[in-house]
Amino acid sequence: MALKKRGDTWHTHFFVDGERFRKSLDTSDWREAQRKERDLITEAKKGKLMASRDEFSRLPFGEAADRFIADRLPRLAARSVQTEKERVKPIKAGIGSVPVWRLTVEQVRTYFRDRKAAGRANATLNRELDIIRGVLKRAKRWHHFTDEIRPLPVRENIGRALTYEEKVRLLKRAAARPEWQNAIWAARLALNTTMRGCEIKGLCWRDVDMMGRAVTIKRSKTEAGERVIPLNADAWEVILALYRQSQALGGFEPGHFLFPAIKSDRKAQQQGEGKMGKVKIDPTRPLKSWRTAWRRLTRAIQCPECGLLQDPAFTCTGCKADTRDVKSPFNGFRFHDLRHQAITELAESKASDGTIMGIAGHVSKKMLQHYSHVRLEAKRSALDALSMKPVQKGDSGGTTEGYDTNNDTKLRREMEGMPQVVESLVELSGIEPLASSLRTRRSPS
Repeated sequence: MALKKRGDTWHTHFFVDGERFRKSLDTSDWREAQRKERDLITEAKKGKLMASRDEFSRLPFGEAADRFIADRLPRLAARSVQTEKERVKPIKAGIGSVPVWRLTVEQVRTYFRDRKAAGRANATLNRELDIIRGVLKRAKRWHHFTDEIRPLPVRENIGRALTYEEKVRLLKRAAARPEWQNAIWAARLALNTTMRGCEIKGLCWRDVDMMGRAVTIKRSKTEAGERVIPLNADAWEVILALYRQSQALGGFEPGHFLFPAIKSDRKAQQQGEGKMGKVKIDPTRPLKSWRTAWRRLTRAIQCPECGLLQDPAFTCTGCKADTRDVKSPFNGFRFHDLRHQAITELAESKASDGTIMGIAGHVSKKMLQHYSHVRLEAKRSALDALSMKPVQKGDSGGTTEGYDTNNDTKLRREMEGMPQVVESLVELSGIEPLASSLRTRRSPS
C-alpha cells in the first residue's frame, strides 16, 4: 500500500489477494487521499474493484459480451444458446464499441431509451439488461450501476384456465384429425402431469417407470423442475398409446424418445429411406415442435350452419355459408396454458402449496398466490371460524354475556375431554395421500 503524488493529484498502489490495484484518487489533499485509499481497499476485498491487469474490462463491450456468452454455453440448452446470441446483437450495435471500464450509467440509459423508442417491449429490454449486467459483474463494475439501472416493469401473463366444458370441447376437437395426434397426446400429458412442453419433448423411455407408473423429469427449465411425477389413469393411457406406437415403428429402446422426430419427405428420400409421401421416424431425436398442429387446432372454427370444423375462412368449405365473423373459442390459448390449467385444478382440489410444487416443480410465489384464488371456499371457512359467537350462559333471554374466565375455561376443558371422531387426513404411513387425478372431473380420452 503506497500513496504517490503525480503533479497535484495523489495516486494509490496496493495489492489484495495477489491482485495489483492502481488508481488515481482525484484529490490533492493528503488526508482525503488516505480516506479514499482505505475505501478502495475495502471495495477490492469485497470484489468490487477492477484489478490493474484485468484485460476483460478493457475490451470493447461487444467483444466482452461475446466472451461472456461463450463462457455460458456449456450450461445452456441449444435453444437458449440461440436466444442469447440474438439478444447480444442489438447490444453490440448500440454500445459495442465502448470499452467496458468506460461504460457509464447515462450511456446505458440512452441505449434503453433508443430501444424503447424503437418499439421494443419491456420484457425484451430486461433480457438484454441481463447480458449487460453479467458483463459488468464479471468486470467488477456493476456496483456502479446497481442503484441507477433497474429492470423495467413487466406484466406477467399467468395463463388462461378453461372450464370443464371448454376442456372437453378442446379434447374432442383435437381428436377430430389424425394430424393432431401428437398434439393431443402431449396436451393430455400436460393436463394430467403439469409438465411443460420442453419436458414432454425431452422424455425418453428410460425416464418412464412402467412398473411404478411414474415419469422422471431429469432436465427442466430450472433445477426445481427435476422431479418424479406419478401417472394417473389418463396420463397412463397416453403412455401406453405411445408405447404401442414405438413398438410398431421399431423404436422402443431406453434412449429413444416418446415423441420421436419426424423426417421430412425430401430428407427421407435423400437418405434413401423410402419414397416421397411416406412418413419416416427418427426415435433417436426428439420431436422439435407441434406448434403448427396446435395453432391449427386452437384457431379452427366450426361452421354454425353445417357444423364442419375447418380453418378460418370467409366462407364455409362445405355449405358455403358466411363464416368471416366466426371465431374460435380457443384462439390464443397457448400450449403452456395447459400447465396452468393443471395447476389451477390442483389448487381447486385443495392440495397444499407443497404438494403443488412437488408435482409441478418450480412455481413462483406470485404464481402460487394467483392459483390460490381458486381456494376461496377454504379461506372463507377459515375466516368463518373467527366469527363464532361466545357460549351463551344461563337464561339471559337470548343475549350473549361476556367471557367469564372461570366458568368458560372450565366448560372448554370439559368439551376438550369429550371423545370426538376426527376424519383421518393422512394414510397409515403418515404421508399425505396423492390425489388420484389432477382434475376435478374426469376428462374424456
